[in-house]
Amino acid sequence: MNILILKLCAVFLVIIAMLWRKLPLFAAISGGLAAAVLLYGIPLGRALTIGGKALVSRETVTVVLSFYFITFLQRMLERRRRLKQAEESLSGLFGNRRINASAAPAVIGLLPSAGAMTICAEIVRSSCEDYMSPEDMTCVTSFYRHIPESFLPTYSSILIALALSGVGAGQFVLAMLPLVAVLFLIGYVFHLRRLPKRTDQRLEGGKMDYVRMLFGSLWSIILIVFLIIAFDIPVYIATPLVTVLNMFVDRLKWWEIRPMFFTAFEPVIIFNTVLIMVFKDIITSTGVIHELPVFFGGLPVPLPLVFALIFFFGTIISGSNAIISLCLPMAMAAVPDGGVALLVLLMSMAYAAMQVSPTHVCLFIASECFKVNIGALVRRNIPMILVFSAAAVGYSAVLGVFS
Repeated sequence: MNILILKLCAVFLVIIAMLWRKLPLFAAISGGLAAAVLLYGIPLGRALTIGGKALVSRETVTVVLSFYFITFLQRMLERRRRLKQAEESLSGLFGNRRINASAAPAVIGLLPSAGAMTICAEIVRSSCEDYMSPEDMTCVTSFYRHIPESFLPTYSSILIALALSGVGAGQFVLAMLPLVAVLFLIGYVFHLRRLPKRTDQRLEGGKMDYVRMLFGSLWSIILIVFLIIAFDIPVYIATPLVTVLNMFVDRLKWWEIRPMFFTAFEPVIIFNTVLIMVFKDIITSTGVIHELPVFFGGLPVPLPLVFALIFFFGTIISGSNAIISLCLPMAMAAVPDGGVALLVLLMSMAYAAMQVSPTHVCLFIASECFKVNIGALVRRNIPMILVFSAAAVGYSAVLGVFS
C-alpha cells in the first residue's frame, strides 16, 4: 500500500481512538492534526501557514457566518414559538410522530447551512424525546436533515458536479429521486418504525388551518431557500436579509432582539468548526488525494466502481467539494458514456461518505445539540450508509453505468 495512504490511515486511527475514549471532538481533531504534521513531516512553519490561511479562508468565514445568522434566526423563531407551531401543524396535518421526525428535518435541510441542524434538532427532540435515546435522536436528526444534500442544487457540491459533468440539473434531480425515497425508507427501517405513530396532542382545526400555521412557522426558511435557488444569493447574505424582515413580521422588540446577538454565538461549535477546516486543509496539502486513483486503479473491479471507491474514501478525507473538483472531470473522461448514471453513482458515494467523515461539520453540530459523543453518531450512520451505498450501486447499474 502507498506510504501516504498508510500514514493517512494512522491519522484517522488516532482520531477514532480518541473519540472511542469519549474525548471531546476538539481533542480528537487536535490529535489528528498533530499526527498528520508528524507523520507527513510537515514543517511547523508550513503547518502554521496552512492553518492561518484556513482560518481566514472564504470557506471557513462563510460557514461560520452562515451558522451564526441561522442560529440568530432560530432564536427569533424560538421567541415566537415558531418551531413548536411547525411541529403542531405537522401533527395536525398527519397526526404522526414519524412524519414529524422525518419531514421537518428534510424540509429544513433544504437550507444549505450547518446551522439549520440546530433547528432540526429541536423539532426531533420534541417529537421523539420520550421514545428515543439522545444518540438515536442525533442520528435521526442528522440523517433526515442531510437527505436534500444528496440531490438538491442548492448545495455547492451538487452545483460543482453539474458544472463539471455537463449533466442538466433537472436530469440529475429526476434520476436521484428513487435514491431519495430509499434514504427515507432506510431511516424508517433503522429508527422511525420504533416510534409510536400517533402523537399525544389533541389539536383542533381544519387541514387548511394547519397548512397556514406550517407556512407561518417556516416561511422565513422557505424564503431563504427561494432566494438561494432563484437568485443564487449565498446563505450568509440571504439569511440576515430574511432575519431583518422577520423582525418586522413578528414585531420583535429591541429588548427581545438584543440578547440574541450574544446567544447566537456558540463558541464551542464555532471553535470546532474552524478546527475541522484547518484539519481538512492540512490533510489536503499532503497530496494524499492524488494517490487514491493510483491505489484503487490497481483493483480488479470495473472502472465506475474504482471511481466510486475514490469518491467515497476521498470524501472522507477532504470533503465532497474537494474530491468532486479533483476527480469528477477525470471520471467523466475515463467513462465517456457514463452520463447521468455515473454522476448518480459518484455523487451518491460522496454523499454517503460525508455522513461518516470527521471533516463534516454538521455531524459535530448534531452531536453537540444532543450532548452525545460524535462516535456514537458515526457508528449508527455506518450501517445505514452501507445499505444506501449498495442500493446506489445497484440502481446505477440499472441506469446503465456498467454497460
